[in-house]
Amino acid sequence: MKMKKRLCVTPCGSAKIWRKQPNIGAIQAKDVYIGSFAKACQEYAATFFDDWVILSAKFGFLLPTDFVSGDYNISFNKPNPDVVTIEALKQQIINKRLGGYDEIVILGGKKYSDIVTKAFGRNYDYFFPLSNCKGIGYMIQRLKLSIHSGKEIENIK
Repeated sequence: MKMKKRLCVTPCGSAKIWRKQPNIGAIQAKDVYIGSFAKACQEYAATFFDDWVILSAKFGFLLPTDFVSGDYNISFNKPNPDVVTIEALKQQIINKRLGGYDEIVILGGKKYSDIVTKAFGRNYDYFFPLSNCKGIGYMIQRLKLSIHSGKEIENIK
């Protein structure tokens, strides 16, 4: 039986490394987002997935090793002409070879899930393991419990 190829998509966050270290310069995406939720999602992704990306409202899909050059304040929740478009995300899926997966696991809220599913389209099985959490605190708790137990969160379609 063929193993399914899985990709995990994690959210970015408004808290970035430059808040604490303003002169650090360009840094890998995995070290940029320092908020509790973003860090918990990345730790979960790194624990259970070979492949994962961060979805940034400014830069789109960032591989953990992609470099981000400096601070920014762009969100999917606020109208901004600099927010990455679905068309740009679709192009990144091609350019970064993100299309070869069977399953996509999306950590984050409904807004992220909607953006990811629109960008990738219909040819994937999507899972939303945090979708039934009542808030970010519960999401962090569920992620940390899963990491510490070594058991992946049950997937919710």
